[in-house]
Amino acid sequence: MLRNLLICGLIAGLCGGLLATGFARLAGEAPIDRAIAFESAKAKAAGEHQEAPIVSRTLQKSLGLLTAAVVYGLSLGGLFGLAFAVVYGRVGRASPARTSILLAAFAFVAIYLVPFVKYPANPPSVGDPDTIGRRTALYLIMILISLLAAVAAVQLRAVLAKRWSASTATLLAGAGYLVVVVVAGWALPSVQEVPRTFPAVTLFRFREASVGMQAVLWTTIGLVFAGTAQRVMSGQTIIPRRRPSGAAAPASD
Repeated sequence: MLRNLLICGLIAGLCGGLLATGFARLAGEAPIDRAIAFESAKAKAAGEHQEAPIVSRTLQKSLGLLTAAVVYGLSLGGLFGLAFAVVYGRVGRASPARTSILLAAFAFVAIYLVPFVKYPANPPSVGDPDTIGRRTALYLIMILISLLAAVAAVQLRAVLAKRWSASTATLLAGAGYLVVVVVAGWALPSVQEVPRTFPAVTLFRFREASVGMQAVLWTTIGLVFAGTAQRVMSGQTIIPRRRPSGAAAPASD
């Protein structure tokens, strides 16, 4: 069963990575090009020498983007399948499809959206390269806090649901999650490295594309996994087997 769920996750992750690639190509590459042009013009005006990139932008936009998104999608899909195996039947009595969709929404909010609010993405050419390690560490800390707080909120809801209605338990658990992440966001240091002269529209479009790409990825994973996991949990194969030619169809009641 676990093996089949892992395969479902990989299939969902592959589909998510492919669709996210298309979305990023359409919505995300233009802001990156404008950001690179801004930094190049800024360096040229300052008389700084810019080294040629190891990987050309043409390759980055095509094979590089596809490879990164697919590998990322496969990784998330595999982890999603394992997470589904852990939570299914232990959190509520939702069907496999409903559990998949709720889990995908949970992951999108806790793993990406909330940390993004504190540490939003910047175009690749923007920022101080010497602070990459610090920025990455802070971002991972925010992800960990958000994820742990979300898991605690789910467990708290289960406890509260024994005393109050499901809607009240959900509201209180959600409020507790918000308190934790808001306090964590306030306590963690901010990282402001975007120059004031950087075009605001370009920055907004890049961050908009970043959120959109993640939304496409997680939505696809949730929906594709919902369909495949529903078959696995009901004892069917992921891909229906073709009957041999001439074989009789199964009798109906």
